[in-house]
Amino acid sequence: MTVQSSEPAVSTGRATLSVRGLTKTYGNGPTLLRRKGSTFTAVDSVDLDIAPGTTMGLVGESGAGKSTVGRLVLRLIEPDSGSIELLGTDIAALGRRELEKMRSDATMIFQDPYTSLNPRMLIKDSVTEPLLVKGGSSRAQRYAKATDMIKRVGLTAAHLERYPYEMSGGQLQRVTIARALITDPSFMVCDEPVAALDVSTQAQVINLLRDLQTERGLAYLFISHDLRLVRLIADNVSVMKRGRIMETGDAVAVFDHPQHEYTRELLSAIPGRSPRLRRFSR
Repeated sequence: MTVQSSEPAVSTGRATLSVRGLTKTYGNGPTLLRRKGSTFTAVDSVDLDIAPGTTMGLVGESGAGKSTVGRLVLRLIEPDSGSIELLGTDIAALGRRELEKMRSDATMIFQDPYTSLNPRMLIKDSVTEPLLVKGGSSRAQRYAKATDMIKRVGLTAAHLERYPYEMSGGQLQRVTIARALITDPSFMVCDEPVAALDVSTQAQVINLLRDLQTERGLAYLFISHDLRLVRLIADNVSVMKRGRIMETGDAVAVFDHPQHEYTRELLSAIPGRSPRLRRFSR
């Protein structure tokens, strides 16, 4: 299966996500060998803009701070400083209940499905939980929507009656994708959403994300170490190193004419040809 071709996304109007000066620092306490504690800056003065209906690819080596950025923009963790305007709202000012409501419109596909799903809950309860929090739907309506969404990610209604330990890692990742999409969000953080899937299923999920983007004007922050996949799906790309953005621009321009030395180093590490690369076509 191949990824469907698509025209470049065109968007006008206010940004879905606008981030300025986003910073997150973690501290380490004193030890026997070090009297004073130390600090580590995971995200350092990051700026990002994502327009409605477009995909921003966030790339960089392991430990660059990509996943931390994804959690910060949804306030799953609190920033030390910086502004986050999401869907026209300054989310730094939102209380707990307002944040819960906002997360029906702005969701996340987590990198590790094993830790993002409750092992004691049936899959149907995990998938429908966001609808329960959102409110306004009956149990039958929630189950009907879960059935439809689980089929769209390549599983069956029978999977809804299982527990996480009864499913493979690839199946669980598709469950997390279904759960993230079930509230019909406008913005989604995709943190390595297809890393656990085989090539044909990756193409299926990427096509689904593209279809939903076309249908609903979804905006994505697509975090991945797979530069080949990012080139296929992203309209724009930001390259991170040690918590900082090294380069941002149109995806074609960044990949074909990188301006920063670090970007060139990342691109030079991509194998020229591989069976996996040939399976995807734009």
